[in-house]
Amino acid sequence: MKRIYIILLASLVLTTACNNDLDQFPDNIASSDSLTNFESVLYAAYFYQLGGATPMAVMGDFRADNALMQEAPYTDFDEYNSSLVSMEDQFFGPFYTAMYKSILSANIVIENSEDSSDIAEAKFLRALSYFKLVRVFGGVTINLSDAPSTTDTSILERASSADVYAQVVADLMDAIAGLDNSEISTGRASQLAAQALLGKVYVQMGEFGSAETYLAAAVNAASGAGISLQASFSDIFGSANDLNSEIIFASQVSSSIADEYTFASEFTDWYSGGDTKSQQPLDSDLADAFDAAGDTTRKDLTIDGATCIKYGGADPDQDWIELRLADVILLYAETLNENNNASGAQSATILALLDDIRTRAGLASLVGTATSQDDVRDAILNERRLELAFEGQRWFDLVRTGTVNEEMGETISSDYYLFPLPVSEINSTNGVITQNSGY
Repeated sequence: MKRIYIILLASLVLTTACNNDLDQFPDNIASSDSLTNFESVLYAAYFYQLGGATPMAVMGDFRADNALMQEAPYTDFDEYNSSLVSMEDQFFGPFYTAMYKSILSANIVIENSEDSSDIAEAKFLRALSYFKLVRVFGGVTINLSDAPSTTDTSILERASSADVYAQVVADLMDAIAGLDNSEISTGRASQLAAQALLGKVYVQMGEFGSAETYLAAAVNAASGAGISLQASFSDIFGSANDLNSEIIFASQVSSSIADEYTFASEFTDWYSGGDTKSQQPLDSDLADAFDAAGDTTRKDLTIDGATCIKYGGADPDQDWIELRLADVILLYAETLNENNNASGAQSATILALLDDIRTRAGLASLVGTATSQDDVRDAILNERRLELAFEGQRWFDLVRTGTVNEEMGETISSDYYLFPLPVSEINSTNGVITQNSGY
């Protein structure tokens, strides 16, 4: 049973019908001036995150060297040119819509609720939404209003990526100040989740000094909040393991409730070969990477033949993991290496942070195998690939580390590091919202 919003949303269908995705209000929720309890609107902000799960999975793994599409035009994910706009209806449109619906729901809570905890949760969810949007599209429209104007088109203009990140940071700072960890086992936003996400945001920005502060805080606070690495890699995934001890934050999935991603194939289907567009999605490069590392445990629990089995097949009730402790530990190690290991003197201390992750995978410690900053960096990024395969992380790791061409084995224009904004959104705003370069 999902613990946050599933029961409430089963009877509350949230629909919209507006000109663009920035000014939508859930029709079946009363207007903000007539509400006194905004809990249902907060649940809507959680709920809309579900519409981003499958698009993020496909963008993170199928765009990278973990998975392949096999049927045109889906093969555009493996071609780095303007043709990717063909995937708007399937991926970019539902993702964009869902994130802005979550943002608008969060805005309603932030602007109107008198419950400080609800406001802090809403700020976390707004930050999460904008972080996803800026990684996918670069600069996007920033809307902080609960009732944005439908006539002033200037508010639709895209902000710079720097401005979007600044908003994400500000919201997460407020969330850290306003949250505790008392609800972390229920899957609600927590102080730990806000600290971990802010550290991840700073890593994505390349600001490793700031990242170290918040990632260290998250790693050090994990145990006290009841968060720890699972003893077995196999116990992290699948609906039977939802909200296990390693999960810091997940978007909770229920097959009984339809989300913005209304297509038949959810992320578990795409990964497991359940969609006919890619029945054998595994990129052999990932299998080779497991073999090169001697990583048989994680390989056997992640892939089988030409499909992904990490999530236990096409189980429709598996949560989409947004943050888990292993991800945070690996980011912390990476940050320490960037900040403190220019001479290699700290390499043993940094690589020792990976020991528990590798031990449960049946692998030896990396201490002593790499000493230079560059070699330690490569070791950590390789570990991220194998630990986090099919969790929507790979493409964004390649982009932020500047290793796209090296790892993909071809020269790819930086225009195609980002994804195309929905053409329908550009048209509905009469070109006020502009398309990314290259598309």
